[in-house]
Amino acid sequence: MSAQPDAYTEALHRALLHAHAWLASLPSRPIGPRVDADTLAALSAGPLPLSSCAAADVIDELAAFAEPGLMAMPSGRFFGWVIGGTLPAALAADWLVTAWDQNAGMRFATPAAAVLEEIAAGWLLDLLGLPPGADVGFTTGATMANFVGLAAARQWVLERAGWDLDRDGLAGSPRVRVFVGAERHDVIDLVLRYLGLGAPIVVDVDQQGRLRPDSLAGLLYAGSGPAIVCLQAGNLHSGASDPMGMAIDVAHRHGAWVHVDGAFGLWAAASPRFRDQVTGLDNADSWATDAHKTLNVPYDCGVSIVSRPEVVRRVFGVHTSYLMAADGIPGDLGPGDPFEKVPELSRRARGVPVWAALRSLGRIGTIALVDGLAANARNLADGLRLLPGVEVLNEVVFTQVCVSFGSDERTRRVTQQLITDSSAWMSGSRWHDRDILRISVSNWSTDAADVALSLAAVARACAVVDTANLEVEDVRRAATSRHPDRVTHDRD
Repeated sequence: MSAQPDAYTEALHRALLHAHAWLASLPSRPIGPRVDADTLAALSAGPLPLSSCAAADVIDELAAFAEPGLMAMPSGRFFGWVIGGTLPAALAADWLVTAWDQNAGMRFATPAAAVLEEIAAGWLLDLLGLPPGADVGFTTGATMANFVGLAAARQWVLERAGWDLDRDGLAGSPRVRVFVGAERHDVIDLVLRYLGLGAPIVVDVDQQGRLRPDSLAGLLYAGSGPAIVCLQAGNLHSGASDPMGMAIDVAHRHGAWVHVDGAFGLWAAASPRFRDQVTGLDNADSWATDAHKTLNVPYDCGVSIVSRPEVVRRVFGVHTSYLMAADGIPGDLGPGDPFEKVPELSRRARGVPVWAALRSLGRIGTIALVDGLAANARNLADGLRLLPGVEVLNEVVFTQVCVSFGSDERTRRVTQQLITDSSAWMSGSRWHDRDILRISVSNWSTDAADVALSLAAVARACAVVDTANLEVEDVRRAATSRHPDRVTHDRD
């Protein structure tokens, strides 16, 4: 097997052809996969072949095998699970990141990757109106971005309570109270388990899932000791954000660290049209978002932001003789090494596609991207309201739309029929004790035609379900007319 550059040529050429074919199929292909995982697993059963295979042939085999099992998540008609698409510049940059194969943990070893990420970090802080001196790390996703912020929070509040976490661990430490809104994303609870902080204290929310500052104040007054408050920018169902300014003021009066989970909603801060929804956001202590969602870079790319670099670097910094640390000015933290800001010591340069996405969009384009996603959400909501028996349940303030089709049963059946139709993909959920269809508009490529096709798909699903209901009712009526005594007995 040759290690010469020519060894890559044909395999990369085949990969390019297959990638082009995949991208070209997105406007017209069904959204859902054509086979399930069990079917694919059965097809792939067998031991590892004894003989080797040419790299180009491996790529052909891979593409042929995977194609029927792929979901068209990058499609403009995909609205499930808050999953964005990928901007062209970000996709191409990600290919280069793979080709460069840099372990982007150390500034000394990979200066190009480190500086590109530092530039992207500065652009992010500026766009979101966050403190320019904050540390920015690029994680595997929003889960680990929240982990970073809450790990820094844990360190800081315990230090202020006089507890040396690094030396003594959590056993015997003061209880850290963590306050969360009743409609936070479950990933916050997951991260608290990772960090050994236990179950949070739940704060009341309003009808759109926004945390109530008065309820938070009452709960903080009721206890004492180290405290962390988790706020949310972008409710999973309504898209609404917690009242940042008031909630942060309340939390800071009690000496709490404030962390903001803004997996997709943090980007409201980038838009003059939506910035007032997160007024006061910059006064929090840490923030988390996912660049694959609103910014549309390839998987995976979470972004963690911590206002106190010295804290996050104490949590994640590693000091060994073989690592060549970045030089800094004495008494000045300097830019630091990438590995000091995230859990991974070794990682790919996932911040480079963020640089490429922002460089391709510019400030005006980034604002237009955010505004365009929200506009498509409003257009979908407006179109859905025109359909018989459809109720939009949330105030459509950002990129989320929640819909009921009347009864829970009808809603479930319409959702299933829509998935079966596969012209558009919207996921089911449950909100306010009702089954709903949840729409998350996250893809840069969604346009008016995608909105129209998706509305038509929902209308078709409603028609299919209603026709089936009429047929069932006709059968029941016929049975009643033929055997009234039997039907009456059955009802009894």
